[in-house]
Amino acid sequence: MRSSVPIPGEPWPHDMVITVDDDLGSLVELLWIREAWGLKPLGDDLPPLLVNPPQLGTNEDEEFDAEAWQAGWPDLWVAALRHAGEIRDPGLFAAVHKTADNSAERAQLIARLTGPSWRDRFDGAALDERYQVWAAARFRERVQRPLVSFEDRPERQSLDALITAWRRGLTKIVTIPCRGEFTRVIGAHSLLVTEETRNDVEMFSAALLQFR
Repeated sequence: MRSSVPIPGEPWPHDMVITVDDDLGSLVELLWIREAWGLKPLGDDLPPLLVNPPQLGTNEDEEFDAEAWQAGWPDLWVAALRHAGEIRDPGLFAAVHKTADNSAERAQLIARLTGPSWRDRFDGAALDERYQVWAAARFRERVQRPLVSFEDRPERQSLDALITAWRRGLTKIVTIPCRGEFTRVIGAHSLLVTEETRNDVEMFSAALLQFR
């Protein structure tokens, strides 16, 4: 929502623009891989488990490399999260279209847009057919949700807290489909929350006020 001038009676600041990224592939893939293969990565600040856990794989699969995957997961998570918190230059999209197909320049620009991911280090390993089934089920569940009116959207319901966070610099909210609460400032202008947090007015308001 944005207007060039204030709108009488409208509590949403006319110049406040908030982006919500609620299905970031690089993060969702990492969360799925951790649980689908029973990885136990080490780290002091790892996210909680998925709300809808995948079917567990076994070490009988030829591509299964628990030791390497487990060791690489935390660094990839940190890198993907850092990229998720960045504010993308809108000019990058136009720049991609100006490059030649299959050129090195195009590949570099696309990499800047998509950021680091599991595939960078392990190609398609771990992302087997189970991931496609799980992702398809998640997509169906999302599109079948009842439509939410503008007034009932989380950002509208927690508007006072959102305005406070925006005045502190917040312009982007990233969500992950994990259980419980996991709120983190992931950039100068970005906040990470779980879907559960965003969908609860009190939890979301409290999370927004954590942004500094």
